[in-house]
Amino acid sequence: MTEMIESMDSLTTEQQELAAELVAKARAEGVELTRPNGLLTGLTKQVLETALETELAEHVGYDKHDPAGRNGANSRNGTRTKTVTTDIGPVAIEVPRDRDGSVDPQIVRKRQRRLQGVNEMVLSLTARGLTTGEVSAHFAETSPVPGSARTPSRAGL
Repeated sequence: MTEMIESMDSLTTEQQELAAELVAKARAEGVELTRPNGLLTGLTKQVLETALETELAEHVGYDKHDPAGRNGANSRNGTRTKTVTTDIGPVAIEVPRDRDGSVDPQIVRKRQRRLQGVNEMVLSLTARGLTTGEVSAHFAETSPVPGSARTPSRAGL
C-alpha cells in the first residue's frame, strides 16, 4: 500500500495539474468527490469494470462483440452485479461472465468483497492522464495481477 502512496507523491507537475483540473470540474458540476455516485466511486467502478472486461477478453480469446467469438468453445455470458467495499465505500460493479465459468479474475477475485488500495490506483491512473505508456509503467509497478504486456492497452488505459 505504501508503494502506491509513494508513487502518487512522485507525480509530475503536469499530472498534478490534470488531477486538480478533474477535481475542479467535478466541483463545478456539483459532483461530490467521495460520496456514493461521486467522482472517486465512478472512476473506481470504471477502472475495475474495464480491468475485469480485459481479463475476460484475454481468457476467452476475443474482445466484446467480436464475431470471432461466435460458436466458440467458451464464450461470454453477460454480467452479474457485485458490490465491493473499497476505502471510499461500497462500489457496485458489473462483473463479466463466461459460459463455462472457468475465468478466474485477478483484479476482483471470485467471492471477494473487500478491496484495499484500489482508490490510490484510480487516483494515480487519473492523475497520469490514462496514457498507455504511463499506465503500463504504473500497472507493472503496483499491480499484483499477472497479465500480458498488452493488458493496460487492451483495457483502454
